[in-house]
Amino acid sequence: MSNNLLKGKKGIIFGALDEKSIAWKTALRCYEEGAQFVLTNAPVALRMGEINKLAQQCGNAPVIGADVTNMEDLKALFEKSMEHFGGKLDFVLHSVGMSLNVRKGKSYTELNYEWNQKTLDISATSLHRVLRTAWDLDALNEWSSVVALTYIAAQRVFPDYSEMADAKSLLESITRTFGYYYGEKKKVRVNTISQSPTVTTAGSGVKGFDGFISYAEKMSPLGNATADDCANYIAVMFSDYTRMVTMQNLFHDGGFSFTGVTTAVIDSMKP
Repeated sequence: MSNNLLKGKKGIIFGALDEKSIAWKTALRCYEEGAQFVLTNAPVALRMGEINKLAQQCGNAPVIGADVTNMEDLKALFEKSMEHFGGKLDFVLHSVGMSLNVRKGKSYTELNYEWNQKTLDISATSLHRVLRTAWDLDALNEWSSVVALTYIAAQRVFPDYSEMADAKSLLESITRTFGYYYGEKKKVRVNTISQSPTVTTAGSGVKGFDGFISYAEKMSPLGNATADDCANYIAVMFSDYTRMVTMQNLFHDGGFSFTGVTTAVIDSMKP
């Protein structure tokens, strides 16, 4: 059901790869709520994914490839988006993350540092680049909303999440610091959403992921938040109902983040 929550709003959604991805679900939800947007991902991801199918479902939304580590690509993306819409934007979703060390099973104590640099560049510094590009081009309207997706491994140790934990910590720091400057200059708000472990193509690459989801379900009073739940939350964050929320890391995890233990976990450990 649509409430026209985002009627008239225009933006860019990074990271929709396939129907499992949170960015994909968010695009569908935002379109249902009246938003218009450009879809973007790395050129290699566009070749691998099904983004054109999503674009058709969202009113033939433009698809523009962009490497988030390349400032020229990002500049072209924002310029083409503003040209398409005939003006500035109102929201941006940063749903980007990749770790070669995790993919290749490297332990955190044995990181390949060249791969590590790529992880930080793609998964965290890319947000700074996106915000910097929008800042330099004055691409965002006042009271616009930027949301990036993160995970509680930025605050707690999850061994198999490895270097992505460092990347998420940096991502959240960029959110706070750039959020301060952007809020002061243009009333633009910047936040991260710390989502439950979610069955996506990227998330499923983490070692022991199935067991981890089961544990998080037992540790969350409301259960794990789904990708559809997250899409709903992001739509609210893009709306005018959250105009005074900025520089925050917002946990969207069914209560996992503030639960010490649950009866379900205790019962599962009984002999």
